[in-house]
Amino acid sequence: MPPTLETLMSRLRLRQLRLLMALDECGSIHKAAEQVAISQPGATRALNEIESTLGAPLFLRSARGLEANDLGRCVVRYARLIQTDVAHLREEMIGIQQGFGGHLAVGGTMGAIAAIVEAVVKVRAEQPSLSLQVIEDTSEGLLRLLDQGRIDVALCRSNFGRRPGDYHCHGYFPEPLWVVANPAHPLVKVEAPDFIALARQAWIVYPVSMPRMLEQEFVAAGLSQPVQSIEISSTYAILAMLERDDGVLALLPERIAREQVARGHVARVNYLFKTRNPAFELLWRRDRELSPAARRFIECYDNERKVAANICQVPD
Repeated sequence: MPPTLETLMSRLRLRQLRLLMALDECGSIHKAAEQVAISQPGATRALNEIESTLGAPLFLRSARGLEANDLGRCVVRYARLIQTDVAHLREEMIGIQQGFGGHLAVGGTMGAIAAIVEAVVKVRAEQPSLSLQVIEDTSEGLLRLLDQGRIDVALCRSNFGRRPGDYHCHGYFPEPLWVVANPAHPLVKVEAPDFIALARQAWIVYPVSMPRMLEQEFVAAGLSQPVQSIEISSTYAILAMLERDDGVLALLPERIAREQVARGHVARVNYLFKTRNPAFELLWRRDRELSPAARRFIECYDNERKVAANICQVPD
């Protein structure tokens, strides 16, 4: 039977978690003990205590040494997350005590990263000692990180969360999309291709939202066949694929696509999507107090959003 939360909180110690990470890295009690500066018998006792607390073995013993089992890999993963949180705690304490610095973790989807970077640069100019973490992921992935407390704010879409009402939603940010391809793709030279021509192509799509948009575009065009798609969750990988493969199309946010087209790395296909891409919102948890750095980030982001709103005529 799994231990209760009270048992875990009262019996698990940070030094034990350090030992688990060392065991996973070294695969040896002897080497792990050296790494955390305890004796080998002490390391053996500590591992036995952890496994006793959790009620199950965490490592498989073999001639090759120790190897984490499924439960062990799970515990080690959370041990690393706890270590990261403690490191962030230390950074923020130092920042508060010295009157500057601290830690800021923000996330955004592919199309939102450019807006995040603009705001982050302004915050860093004011607080050069700030410890920063910028994460690109899907809206679903970012909301999970937000719920877990791994990031302070996220620029994404709240409707991908389990409970959208859990978040403060601030400031719409537009994300128009362009259809792009390798400059050698035959549709680049077509003046006004229809969607039937595009539907025959292979598509590179960012996970979750863009595949849904393609499906809706198929429905709007009266087509029932599924799109041939390649899901890639890395902006760099999408651009690299487009540069090397002249037989695929991709949907890219206008901010990213415009720069790549100007450099000649990709070309725009002259087709305007009928399916509207929902705007982003800056989200943070209602049940958590924001750090001073996160509040300042929101102010800088808001200034960027207002500039974009003036250019794009996006309503507040």
